[in-house]
Amino acid sequence: MPAQRSASTRGQLAVRDVSKSFTVNGARIDVLRDVSLEVAAGEFVAILGPSGCGKSTLLRLISGLDRDYRGSISQDGEAITGTGLDRGIVFQEPRLFPWATVWQNVALGLKNAPMSESAKRDSITAHIALVGLDGFAQAYPHQLSGGMAQRAAIARGLVNRPRVLLLDEPFGALDALTRARLQIELQQIWAHEKITMILVTHDVDEAVFLGDRVVVLAPRPGRISDIFDIPAPRPRTRGDDSLIRVRKAVLRTLESDDTSEPIRTATAAEGAA
Repeated sequence: MPAQRSASTRGQLAVRDVSKSFTVNGARIDVLRDVSLEVAAGEFVAILGPSGCGKSTLLRLISGLDRDYRGSISQDGEAITGTGLDRGIVFQEPRLFPWATVWQNVALGLKNAPMSESAKRDSITAHIALVGLDGFAQAYPHQLSGGMAQRAAIARGLVNRPRVLLLDEPFGALDALTRARLQIELQQIWAHEKITMILVTHDVDEAVFLGDRVVVLAPRPGRISDIFDIPAPRPRTRGDDSLIRVRKAVLRTLESDDTSEPIRTATAAEGAA
């Protein structure tokens, strides 16, 4: 766990021996197998892997949207038995209601929050400003660019001040320039909010740039093949030598045909070897 994130103990996650399967046309398909992962409070973990390796499925299990699995998942020592206000989630598509303004969409994140109306208003205002949408509170989704719409979705995910924010390829549908800009902004938001973030992505550069650790899932059935520590200080620059070394090591893991070796943690120095 990074030293600068150790002030809070809220937002710890423990995934233990989690397996998940689906039945398709009468045949069982294993999606995840024996996945175990500890996430420290305030840590930013990127989960990386090829399409179909179970990344998004694992995120759904952590969110509580799917409870049909083997193993256990807990947050702050308590079993996750369903969705809750202490876990926010942002999807690849913003999923904003087209008939609602930015303000109204963000306010939906507080629908069941035990807060006074004035406290809700203050939180909505603060989080719209946090994601850089000052002046657009009364705009409708069709009046926003893709990046602005995703900022609104992030504000909605954060407005309730959850302990954990889950991000399922939130920038996957954006152009390269907007994606790079929002990666920098997400890093700043994470530093400001001081909460645990778990990002699912298939983009190696994104995972290495944003994560404290990068967890690489092997192809189906998804299982952890490597965990890489990212030692680069924050705020980060993309040309940092340690990021480049880890990126190369991650790519070697993804390109390897043999994903059956035991889990190991790679450092930047090992990645350069």
